Amino acid sequence: MTTPPRRRPLLTLRAPIARRSAVALGVACWLLFFAIWQFAVSAGLVTELLLPSPFKVLSTLVALLSTPDFWIDIGASVLRILVSFALASVIAVPLGIVMGSFRALEAFFNPFMAAWRYLPAPSFIPVLLMWFGTGEGPKIALLFVGVVFFLIVLVMDYTKQVRPEFIETSMTLGGTRGQILRTVIVPAVLPNVVVAMRQMLAVSWTYLVIAEIVASTNGIGAMMMRARRFLHTDEIMAGIVVIGVLGLLCDMLFRIAHRLLFPYIDESAR
Repeated sequence: MTTPPRRRPLLTLRAPIARRSAVALGVACWLLFFAIWQFAVSAGLVTELLLPSPFKVLSTLVALLSTPDFWIDIGASVLRILVSFALASVIAVPLGIVMGSFRALEAFFNPFMAAWRYLPAPSFIPVLLMWFGTGEGPKIALLFVGVVFFLIVLVMDYTKQVRPEFIETSMTLGGTRGQILRTVIVPAVLPNVVVAMRQMLAVSWTYLVIAEIVASTNGIGAMMMRARRFLHTDEIMAGIVVIGVLGLLCDMLFRIAHRLLFPYIDESAR
Protein backbone atom coordinates (compact mmCIF):
# COMPACT_ATOMS: atom_id res chain seq x y z
CA MET A 1 0.00 0.00 0.00
CA THR A 2 1.51 3.26 -1.13
CA THR A 3 1.35 6.24 1.15
CA PRO A 4 0.01 9.45 -0.38
CA PRO A 5 2.64 12.14 -0.93
CA ARG A 6 2.97 14.66 1.85
CA ARG A 7 1.25 17.92 1.11
CA ARG A 8 3.70 20.77 1.05
CA PRO A 9 2.84 23.71 3.37
CA LEU A 10 1.51 26.76 1.58
CA LEU A 11 4.17 29.00 3.13
CA THR A 12 7.17 26.97 2.03
CA LEU A 13 10.11 29.29 1.41
CA ARG A 14 10.63 30.21 -2.28
CA ALA A 15 8.47 27.30 -3.41
CA PRO A 16 6.23 27.75 -6.48
CA ILE A 17 2.47 27.47 -6.08
CA ALA A 18 -0.23 26.40 -8.50
CA ARG A 19 -1.72 29.06 -10.74
CA ARG A 20 -5.19 28.38 -9.33
CA SER A 21 -3.92 28.98 -5.80
CA ALA A 22 -2.18 32.19 -6.86
CA VAL A 23 -5.37 33.53 -8.45
CA ALA A 24 -7.44 32.54 -5.42
CA LEU A 25 -5.05 34.25 -3.01
CA GLY A 26 -5.00 37.42 -5.12
CA VAL A 27 -8.80 37.56 -5.25
CA ALA A 28 -9.01 36.87 -1.52
CA CYS A 29 -6.75 39.84 -0.77
CA TRP A 30 -8.97 42.19 -2.80
CA LEU A 31 -12.13 40.82 -1.19
CA LEU A 32 -10.64 41.37 2.25
CA PHE A 33 -9.68 44.93 1.31
CA PHE A 34 -13.20 45.80 0.12
CA ALA A 35 -14.76 44.08 3.13
CA ILE A 36 -12.67 46.18 5.53
CA TRP A 37 -13.49 49.30 3.54
CA GLN A 38 -17.24 48.56 3.60
CA PHE A 39 -17.14 47.71 7.31
CA ALA A 40 -15.35 50.97 8.16
CA VAL A 41 -18.03 52.97 6.34
CA SER A 42 -21.00 50.95 7.66
CA ALA A 43 -19.75 51.06 11.26
CA GLY A 44 -19.29 54.81 11.11
CA LEU A 45 -15.54 54.62 11.66
CA VAL A 46 -15.08 57.07 8.77
CA THR A 47 -17.34 59.78 7.39
CA GLU A 48 -18.94 58.75 4.10
CA LEU A 49 -18.37 62.25 2.78
CA LEU A 50 -14.62 61.65 3.04
CA LEU A 51 -14.63 57.94 2.19
CA PRO A 52 -17.72 56.69 0.33
CA SER A 53 -18.54 53.00 0.31
CA PRO A 54 -17.22 50.72 -2.46
CA PHE A 55 -20.75 50.39 -3.88
CA LYS A 56 -21.11 54.18 -4.07
CA VAL A 57 -17.77 54.47 -5.86
CA LEU A 58 -18.73 51.69 -8.27
CA SER A 59 -22.07 53.31 -9.11
CA THR A 60 -20.34 56.65 -9.63
CA LEU A 61 -17.78 55.02 -11.89
CA VAL A 62 -20.51 53.44 -14.01
CA ALA A 63 -22.22 56.84 -14.28
CA LEU A 64 -18.97 58.53 -15.32
CA LEU A 65 -18.23 55.90 -17.94
CA SER A 66 -21.63 56.57 -19.51
CA THR A 67 -20.62 60.16 -20.30
CA PRO A 68 -18.45 61.03 -23.34
CA ASP A 69 -16.56 63.72 -21.39
CA PHE A 70 -15.02 61.14 -19.08
CA TRP A 71 -13.82 59.05 -22.03
CA ILE A 72 -12.19 62.21 -23.42
CA ASP A 73 -10.46 62.66 -20.05
CA ILE A 74 -9.25 59.04 -20.14
CA GLY A 75 -7.98 59.43 -23.70
CA ALA A 76 -6.10 62.63 -22.84
CA SER A 77 -4.40 60.99 -19.85
CA VAL A 78 -3.42 57.86 -21.78
CA LEU A 79 -2.00 59.97 -24.62
CA ARG A 80 0.13 62.00 -22.21
CA ILE A 81 1.49 58.85 -20.61
CA LEU A 82 2.30 57.22 -23.96
CA VAL A 83 3.98 60.29 -25.48
CA SER A 84 6.08 61.12 -22.42
CA PHE A 85 7.10 57.51 -21.83
CA ALA A 86 8.01 56.99 -25.49
CA LEU A 87 10.25 60.08 -25.38
CA ALA A 88 11.87 58.89 -22.16
CA SER A 89 12.47 55.41 -23.58
CA VAL A 90 14.02 56.72 -26.81
CA ILE A 91 16.63 58.55 -24.74
CA ALA A 92 17.03 56.23 -21.75
CA VAL A 93 17.36 52.83 -23.44
CA PRO A 94 20.30 53.51 -25.78
CA LEU A 95 22.03 55.75 -23.24
CA GLY A 96 21.63 53.18 -20.48
CA ILE A 97 22.99 50.40 -22.72
CA VAL A 98 26.14 52.30 -23.71
CA MET A 99 26.70 53.42 -20.11
CA GLY A 100 26.49 49.81 -18.98
CA SER A 101 28.80 48.69 -21.77
CA PHE A 102 31.58 51.27 -21.52
CA ARG A 103 32.97 52.22 -18.12
CA ALA A 104 34.26 55.55 -19.41
CA LEU A 105 30.74 56.62 -20.43
CA GLU A 106 29.39 55.43 -17.09
CA ALA A 107 32.01 57.48 -15.26
CA PHE A 108 31.08 60.52 -17.36
CA PHE A 109 27.27 60.35 -17.19
CA ASN A 110 26.48 58.52 -13.95
CA PRO A 111 27.31 61.30 -11.46
CA PHE A 112 25.04 63.61 -13.41
CA MET A 113 22.22 61.05 -13.60
CA ALA A 114 22.56 60.14 -9.93
CA ALA A 115 22.09 63.77 -8.90
CA TRP A 116 18.98 64.26 -11.04
CA ARG A 117 17.36 61.08 -9.71
CA TYR A 118 17.03 62.60 -6.24
CA LEU A 119 15.31 65.78 -7.40
CA PRO A 120 11.51 65.49 -7.00
CA ALA A 121 9.82 65.92 -10.37
CA PRO A 122 6.98 68.15 -9.01
CA SER A 123 9.58 70.74 -7.96
CA PHE A 124 10.09 71.49 -11.66
CA ILE A 125 6.47 72.60 -12.16
CA PRO A 126 7.09 76.39 -11.85
CA VAL A 127 10.04 76.23 -14.26
CA LEU A 128 8.16 74.01 -16.73
CA LEU A 129 5.24 76.44 -16.73
CA MET A 130 7.60 79.31 -17.54
CA TRP A 131 9.31 77.33 -20.29
CA PHE A 132 6.32 75.65 -21.96
CA GLY A 133 3.31 77.75 -20.95
CA THR A 134 0.02 76.16 -19.91
CA GLY A 135 -0.51 73.74 -22.80
CA GLU A 136 0.53 70.10 -23.10
CA GLY A 137 4.23 70.92 -22.83
CA PRO A 138 4.62 71.10 -19.02
CA LYS A 139 2.52 67.98 -18.48
CA ILE A 140 4.54 65.90 -20.94
CA ALA A 141 7.79 67.32 -19.61
CA LEU A 142 6.89 66.54 -15.99
CA LEU A 143 6.01 62.93 -16.83
CA PHE A 144 9.22 62.68 -18.86
CA VAL A 145 11.42 64.02 -16.05
CA GLY A 146 9.72 61.73 -13.55
CA VAL A 147 10.94 58.54 -15.25
CA VAL A 148 13.82 59.18 -17.65
CA PHE A 149 16.70 59.30 -15.15
CA PHE A 150 15.51 56.24 -13.24
CA LEU A 151 15.04 54.33 -16.49
CA ILE A 152 18.57 55.19 -17.63
CA VAL A 153 20.07 53.81 -14.43
CA LEU A 154 17.91 50.67 -14.51
CA VAL A 155 18.90 49.90 -18.10
CA MET A 156 22.56 50.57 -17.25
CA ASP A 157 22.44 48.17 -14.28
CA TYR A 158 20.78 45.45 -16.34
CA THR A 159 23.38 45.91 -19.09
CA LYS A 160 26.22 45.49 -16.59
CA GLN A 161 24.69 42.13 -15.62
CA VAL A 162 25.26 40.65 -19.09
CA ARG A 163 27.53 37.66 -18.57
CA PRO A 164 31.16 38.60 -19.26
CA GLU A 165 31.79 35.21 -20.91
CA PHE A 166 29.63 36.29 -23.84
CA ILE A 167 31.73 39.40 -24.39
CA GLU A 168 35.04 37.64 -23.87
CA THR A 169 34.10 34.88 -26.34
CA SER A 170 33.08 37.44 -28.94
CA MET A 171 36.35 39.32 -28.51
CA THR A 172 38.28 36.07 -28.87
CA LEU A 173 36.48 35.42 -32.15
CA GLY A 174 37.58 38.83 -33.40
CA GLY A 175 34.43 40.84 -32.90
CA THR A 176 34.74 44.63 -32.91
CA ARG A 177 33.22 46.85 -30.23
CA GLY A 178 30.34 47.78 -32.48
CA GLN A 179 29.67 44.18 -33.45
CA ILE A 180 29.77 42.97 -29.86
CA LEU A 181 27.47 45.77 -28.73
CA ARG A 182 25.02 45.15 -31.56
CA THR A 183 25.00 41.36 -31.73
CA VAL A 184 25.81 40.29 -28.16
CA ILE A 185 25.06 42.92 -25.53
CA VAL A 186 21.86 44.38 -26.98
CA PRO A 187 20.13 40.99 -27.60
CA ALA A 188 21.23 39.77 -24.16
CA VAL A 189 19.91 42.79 -22.29
CA LEU A 190 16.70 43.42 -24.27
CA PRO A 191 14.50 41.14 -22.10
CA ASN A 192 15.55 43.04 -18.99
CA VAL A 193 15.11 46.36 -20.81
CA VAL A 194 11.45 45.46 -21.34
CA VAL A 195 11.22 44.61 -17.62
CA ALA A 196 12.74 48.00 -16.72
CA MET A 197 10.31 49.80 -19.01
CA ARG A 198 7.39 47.96 -17.41
CA GLN A 199 8.60 48.98 -13.96
CA MET A 200 9.04 52.63 -14.88
CA LEU A 201 5.73 52.87 -16.73
CA ALA A 202 4.08 52.17 -13.38
CA VAL A 203 5.99 55.13 -11.92
CA SER A 204 4.80 57.30 -14.80
CA TRP A 205 1.18 56.58 -13.88
CA THR A 206 1.85 57.71 -10.30
CA TYR A 207 2.85 61.16 -11.60
CA LEU A 208 -0.24 61.55 -13.77
CA VAL A 209 -2.46 63.43 -11.31
CA ILE A 210 0.38 65.78 -10.37
CA ALA A 211 1.04 66.51 -14.05
CA GLU A 212 -2.62 67.18 -14.76
CA ILE A 213 -2.93 69.68 -11.92
CA VAL A 214 -0.77 71.97 -14.05
CA ALA A 215 -3.34 74.22 -15.74
CA SER A 216 -5.20 71.27 -17.22
CA THR A 217 -8.79 71.29 -18.49
CA ASN A 218 -8.98 67.60 -19.39
CA GLY A 219 -7.60 64.32 -18.14
CA ILE A 220 -8.41 62.09 -15.19
CA GLY A 221 -6.39 64.27 -12.82
CA ALA A 222 -8.24 67.39 -13.94
CA MET A 223 -11.56 65.62 -13.39
CA MET A 224 -10.47 64.68 -9.87
CA MET A 225 -9.48 68.28 -9.12
CA ARG A 226 -12.90 69.51 -10.31
CA ALA A 227 -14.58 66.93 -8.08
CA ARG A 228 -12.52 68.13 -5.11
CA ARG A 229 -13.96 71.62 -5.37
CA PHE A 230 -17.46 70.26 -4.82
CA LEU A 231 -16.47 67.56 -2.29
CA HIS A 232 -17.45 64.77 -4.70
CA THR A 233 -15.21 62.21 -3.05
CA ASP A 234 -16.90 59.37 -4.90
CA GLU A 235 -15.75 60.83 -8.24
CA ILE A 236 -12.22 61.24 -6.89
CA MET A 237 -12.18 57.60 -5.79
CA ALA A 238 -13.59 56.54 -9.16
CA GLY A 239 -10.75 58.39 -10.87
CA ILE A 240 -8.23 56.59 -8.66
CA VAL A 241 -9.81 53.25 -9.62
CA VAL A 242 -9.58 54.10 -13.34
CA ILE A 243 -5.90 55.05 -13.03
CA GLY A 244 -5.22 51.79 -11.21
CA VAL A 245 -7.03 49.74 -13.86
CA LEU A 246 -5.26 51.52 -16.72
CA GLY A 247 -1.91 50.98 -15.04
CA LEU A 248 -2.71 47.31 -14.53
CA LEU A 249 -3.69 46.94 -18.19
CA CYS A 250 -0.41 48.53 -19.29
CA ASP A 251 1.48 46.15 -17.02
CA MET A 252 -0.37 43.17 -18.51
CA LEU A 253 0.41 44.36 -22.04
CA PHE A 254 4.11 44.56 -21.19
CA ARG A 255 3.99 41.07 -19.70
CA ILE A 256 2.32 39.72 -22.85
CA ALA A 257 4.85 41.52 -25.06
CA HIS A 258 7.71 40.09 -23.00
CA ARG A 259 6.26 36.58 -23.34
CA LEU A 260 5.83 36.95 -27.11
CA LEU A 261 9.19 38.58 -27.79
CA PHE A 262 11.24 36.32 -25.54
CA PRO A 263 9.43 32.98 -25.28
CA TYR A 264 12.66 31.13 -24.53
CA ILE A 265 12.97 33.03 -21.21
CA ASP A 266 9.46 32.05 -20.16
CA GLU A 267 10.18 28.44 -21.07
CA SER A 268 13.37 28.35 -19.04
CA ALA A 269 11.67 29.97 -16.05
CA ARG A 270 9.01 27.26 -15.82
